[in-house]
Amino acid sequence: MAGSTTAERGERQQESSGPPPRLRSRRARLRAIVLLGLALVFLGIPAIWLFYGSDWLRAEHVSVSGTRVLTPAQVEAAAEVPLGKPLISVDTDAIETRLRRTLPRIDSVDVVRSWPRGIDLKVVERTPVLIVQKGEKFVEVDDDGVRFATVSEAPKGAPALELTLSRTGSAAASLRRFGESRLLRAAVDVARAVPAAVAHETRTVKVRSYDDISLELRDGRTVLWGSSEKGAAKARTLTALMKASPGARYFDVSVPTAPASSGS
Repeated sequence: MAGSTTAERGERQQESSGPPPRLRSRRARLRAIVLLGLALVFLGIPAIWLFYGSDWLRAEHVSVSGTRVLTPAQVEAAAEVPLGKPLISVDTDAIETRLRRTLPRIDSVDVVRSWPRGIDLKVVERTPVLIVQKGEKFVEVDDDGVRFATVSEAPKGAPALELTLSRTGSAAASLRRFGESRLLRAAVDVARAVPAAVAHETRTVKVRSYDDISLELRDGRTVLWGSSEKGAAKARTLTALMKASPGARYFDVSVPTAPASSGS
């Protein structure tokens, strides 16, 4: 019994001669962390140099797409892309802000890094839904009511806006209540709601008050639209009314549930 006890004590002493298991595990984790850190250093330094220090990934050219009225050269000049800088450091948000500030005709723009050496500018221009004559010039108004450009020639397909606002009576009350900007917004809403076939033939959108908006078509026909409210219902009613009365010259859809037409 004494011999076996002595042997067991020897085995226990051999087992406990090294560091405790918890300490060995901690050292193993520390070694792994050190090795991982060294690997990241050796891999990271070349990557940093590649993106920031080499000549392989620098902004060298700009491409522009989506323009209709603007020219690619105008967009590129306004973008002020810092050519020669590392592509990864080019501030795409700053380029977008410059473009929208400098060229109000731009509705939206997507600035994209085109690896390895390019910047792509994908432009969407505003489309005029109305034009406002100002002296010998024309102001283009988009479907958000934004006056975004003044041009010397009226663009095709956009009707002219006439604000024939009386300073007396109910029209004056409407002007005081809503203001010209709100009335302009109402005219834009009408221009957007008009059926496509009628929109192509609309020459003028006349605004006398908030509740008195009418359309003059190119062939001389007139549409009394009323206010800008219930635009979808008025559009459906106008389409049906024009089909039912093809020879009429005057259409009233100001109350879409009680439309009227007259003239021949």
